[in-house]
Amino acid sequence: MSIHWMSILPLAAMFVIATVLPINMGVLAFVGAFLVGTLVVGMDAKAIIAGFPADLFLTLAGITYLFAIAQNNGTIDWLVRIAVRAVRGRIAAIPWIMFFIAAVLTSVGAVSPAAVAIIAPIALGFAAKHGINPLMMGLMVIHGAQAGGFSPISIYGGITNKIVARAGLPLSELTTMLASFGVNFVVALGLFVMLGGMKLMRRHADGPDSELPPIPQVARAQGGPQVFGGAEAESFGEGRRVASSRSSMLGQVNTQTFQSTNVHQLITALGLLSLAVLTLVYKLDIGFVSISIGLALSLLQPRLQKSALGQVSWPEIMLIVGVSTYIGVMDKMGTISYVGNSVAQLTSPLMAALLLCFVGAVISAFASSTAVLGSLIPLGVPFLQGDNSGMAIGFIAAMAVSSTIVDVSPFSTNGALVLANAKGVDRERFFRTLLLYGGAVTVLAPVLVWLLFVVL
Repeated sequence: MSIHWMSILPLAAMFVIATVLPINMGVLAFVGAFLVGTLVVGMDAKAIIAGFPADLFLTLAGITYLFAIAQNNGTIDWLVRIAVRAVRGRIAAIPWIMFFIAAVLTSVGAVSPAAVAIIAPIALGFAAKHGINPLMMGLMVIHGAQAGGFSPISIYGGITNKIVARAGLPLSELTTMLASFGVNFVVALGLFVMLGGMKLMRRHADGPDSELPPIPQVARAQGGPQVFGGAEAESFGEGRRVASSRSSMLGQVNTQTFQSTNVHQLITALGLLSLAVLTLVYKLDIGFVSISIGLALSLLQPRLQKSALGQVSWPEIMLIVGVSTYIGVMDKMGTISYVGNSVAQLTSPLMAALLLCFVGAVISAFASSTAVLGSLIPLGVPFLQGDNSGMAIGFIAAMAVSSTIVDVSPFSTNGALVLANAKGVDRERFFRTLLLYGGAVTVLAPVLVWLLFVVL
């Protein structure tokens, strides 16, 4: 067995173990990097650690820390209330409000399941109250969360852009962001039309505030490998584990006057806006900027600091930096070039791109999307160089969309959250419908995005 296969097989085993068992794939990857690096290649610890993505670690920690503060001081709930009140009884607008709120949350740094966990209970509560198809509402929330997932200041966007930059491939942050938003928006529009959205156009709520029920507690999704093994789900679970601490902190904050609380929320919203301006316009490092804004907000409300640190997506961070470190070992071994050249020799670069999109979609439907992005994008480097470099930007966009849009599956965290929070439905039938839809997306999405972004 060649040394390349001695690094590829452990990577495949990591996906299987992390999918079947509740073990963080990043931990497996760190151990794999140590064992493969030392026993197979003879690398020392310094050479192995050289593949640790410090910039990516800072980005993930900073963004999720800032978002946790915004969630804990009530800014997220406040923004949701403002957006929902804006529709003033227009029932047909509510699914779209939920779509765009979920998109905004992920675009400014929320982990996708965290955004769905916040919005899905509210959205499905509206659906039950106003006779909106719960399947349509739940899928609108999920596709909204995925639509905003590749902004330059988001989790997926930060991961993908840094991996692409480290791989030396052409980079277009705007293309990836618009591709994800555009595909998910079109899919959401089709779901809205097919699942009864047009009938809602003729309906109106009784009063401007009648569509504002109390924000319900999140129903904990139970089921599906990714719910227990995926890093995104672990991050969501970490936030729920500190909920009691957060409630205590918020209780202390809520003893202030309404004007004081509203000022904190306004300042936090301005902080999120400043993050976008400083990183997108002035090109400052997103990790340092997000942590700096988070520190400023913590100084205003120091009691929220401990809770916010507990809600940082440490499992997600462990996963992506662990996988990146292992990929670094594979790169030093020459395995990345070996795999890419082998795929290119077996088939054309176009078919190789399609194959990787399919692999990404299938794995992500059951395992972690971040792990897929971190491990499969580097495999495309060898056949995306030279004469084929022109298709690199389109391939990255196709890979990004096909690896995340499949999170509608009930075996993914997002799909399981929608299933758990749906009200007044036959659970078994709802599960089968989600499963059928998720299967269709897993089969069709890679082909469609490949045709749209790579071939055309």
